[in-house]
Amino acid sequence: MSTHRPSDLGGASLLDETDRLLLEHLSRDGRASYAEIGLLANLSATAVRRRIDRLRARGVVRGFTVVLDPALLGWRTEAFVEIYCRARTSPEELLASLRQFPEVVAAWTVTGDPDALVHLRAADTRHLEAVIERIRKEPGVQRSRSSVVLSQLIG
Repeated sequence: MSTHRPSDLGGASLLDETDRLLLEHLSRDGRASYAEIGLLANLSATAVRRRIDRLRARGVVRGFTVVLDPALLGWRTEAFVEIYCRARTSPEELLASLRQFPEVVAAWTVTGDPDALVHLRAADTRHLEAVIERIRKEPGVQRSRSSVVLSQLIG
């Protein structure tokens, strides 16, 4: 759901400058080959692979994902959905549920009554409704409340 830049990562002592450089290149293009990253970082592809494997093993790199461009998909309808979870639903469980929906642009845990706020993009209101219904059927979700975006004022 969230993309972390290397400068945003806590625990600075865990990463040296080379690790930071590799993460910077990887965050720009998650599909870059080890050889491509190595050229930019002045390392061999084998050294890049070893370092990235180590970063994955330590949990610094948790996975790779595809970031879709909603506008190019024709997803011009937006909504913000408040999610109310069942008791004992962890943020990790909710994250796992939401990751399966390409329409989820972003999601946050929040203070107040809802447990999470989810930003959705869809082709139209019918598509939006179908996605919200699928989210509501997830095991940890008790209910939701939606606000459809009419127009963007700032951004």
